[in-house]
Amino acid sequence: MSKLNYKQKLALYLFSMVLLNLPSSSVDATKVLNVQNFGASDMGKTDTSKAFLSAWKAACNTKGSATIFIPKGRYLLHPVNFEGVDCKSNNIRFEMDGTIVAPFDYHLLGGVERWIGFERVSGVTIAGHGTFDAKGASLWACKKGQNGANCPDGATTLTFTNSNNIVIKGITSLNSQLYHIVINNCKNVLFQAVKIRATGNSPNTDGIHVQFSSDVTIMNSNIKTGDDCVSIGPGTKNLWMERIACGPSHGISIGSLAKDKDEEGVQNVTVKTAVISYSTTGVRIKSWGRPSNGFVQGVVFQDILMHNVWNPIIIDQNYCPHNINCPNQESGIEIEDVRYQNIRGTSQSEVAMTFDCSSTNPCKGIQLQNIDLKYIDGKAQSYCKNAHGNVFGLIQPTNCLK
Repeated sequence: MSKLNYKQKLALYLFSMVLLNLPSSSVDATKVLNVQNFGASDMGKTDTSKAFLSAWKAACNTKGSATIFIPKGRYLLHPVNFEGVDCKSNNIRFEMDGTIVAPFDYHLLGGVERWIGFERVSGVTIAGHGTFDAKGASLWACKKGQNGANCPDGATTLTFTNSNNIVIKGITSLNSQLYHIVINNCKNVLFQAVKIRATGNSPNTDGIHVQFSSDVTIMNSNIKTGDDCVSIGPGTKNLWMERIACGPSHGISIGSLAKDKDEEGVQNVTVKTAVISYSTTGVRIKSWGRPSNGFVQGVVFQDILMHNVWNPIIIDQNYCPHNINCPNQESGIEIEDVRYQNIRGTSQSEVAMTFDCSSTNPCKGIQLQNIDLKYIDGKAQSYCKNAHGNVFGLIQPTNCLK
């Protein structure tokens, strides 16, 4: 072998320094952990919880990056919680080709809060073309039956709590018993190309629920479900949604808020480039009609197409289901700086734009720009109560803001 010249030696030295300073996950090969090697059956008849937890433990004990591989097949999974407090790795990927299925008996999930939970994890990715199938239809039928009050509440399919740097990409959530995916007290979360499916009459099957979390992004996702496509709870900050197909559903909702008197606010929420179809509401802000120190500010709804939506634009500060615990009270939630830009389409109700705000805390800083909503059976109307703001460009139905 010929001797290296000075330039070659220098280049080799610099390259070795780069390698030495890279994170271990960039230098070391990713450790791949196939759940079948831990005893998981792909026939969908045997509980694979222990196998999944064993694979998780092995991934956590990896100093570099690790991939938990779920091959094609069906994997029966009872309620399970993945704890990250003792993980050495901060780069664990679930690569899903298969389908994770819930037990046939809905009671096995229905009595717990969550089916698959992640708590205090960092750097977890769930990706691939796999599916979470919660088989929620039998529980929905129970709730709609004569003895509905005796049915369990149901479990959320996938929950992340007290976690950060999370990616959920490409997967499908099917027929959740309750909420499909909940992000609670997390930071830096990305949803990319996620599909969520449940029938339009399935109760409380919100697609994605975000609360007490910051820096959450939802992109290129398709949600059809029986409740909100995305529901935004208190304590949400810096939420960005773009290229969302939503419906049938209850639309995209901030709230309901004011469940508690002491409640964190919602701020910096953007919904951009969305199509909302065959839904009870389009873009909504709702709060209970009772005291609270919460707030909503810095919200943008932009470039949205409404297709046969009952209430395309709505703020409801007098939300009071069944007139329990809130009659004759005023919402304490302060709503200001909410912009509606380039929203068009068809409304199934005559009142296509509603701003029903609190007399003690009127809505302030509402901005309407280029709104074109048509009632399918005639001329669309708008309704305003205690709502203040400005308009720019074409506004249809006629503006009623003060």
